[in-house]
Amino acid sequence: MGEHKERMLRGELYRDSDPELVAQRRQAQTLCDEFNRTAPDETERRDTVLRQLLGKLGEGSWIMPRFQCDYGYLIEIGANSFLNYDAILLDCAPISIGDDVSIGPRCQLLTALHPMEDHEMRRRRWESAAPIRIGDNVWFGGGVIVCPGVTIGDNTVVGAGSVVTRDLPDRVFAAGNPARVIRQL
Repeated sequence: MGEHKERMLRGELYRDSDPELVAQRRQAQTLCDEFNRTAPDETERRDTVLRQLLGKLGEGSWIMPRFQCDYGYLIEIGANSFLNYDAILLDCAPISIGDDVSIGPRCQLLTALHPMEDHEMRRRRWESAAPIRIGDNVWFGGGVIVCPGVTIGDNTVVGAGSVVTRDLPDRVFAAGNPARVIRQL
């Protein structure tokens, strides 16, 4: 394993132009393209491709095309979970999705971070990443965006169009930009 991949996996600054990382993203893009070209009745083929792409795909879970990710192997999805159309998972850090999760269309789980204060580092394309964790029995309305480093508790619902910038506890309804807890569930 090369230096930049090790740095990425540790959550440190790394260069995404590293040849090893570029090759791994191309491999993931190839599998995403294969998955996204499947016909509606090719559920077995979809499952096979997803199992090659993802770190874990729990029993009874499924994803609707179009699906995009950076690496795939850093994504773990529990049992009986569902990702609707146009999901984007930028998995430069681990993304963990629990059991019985429903993710609405056009949701984005984004682990990538870029230097804010050091403009030159950002110009030279250095980045880091922070993991996203989604508990069991969570529901996202359409268009939810989850930012790097966020953990969402069990049995939580996030309203459509929300941008989740901070952790959310168990059993709440949260919505808005930035998302805030509206009420307990």
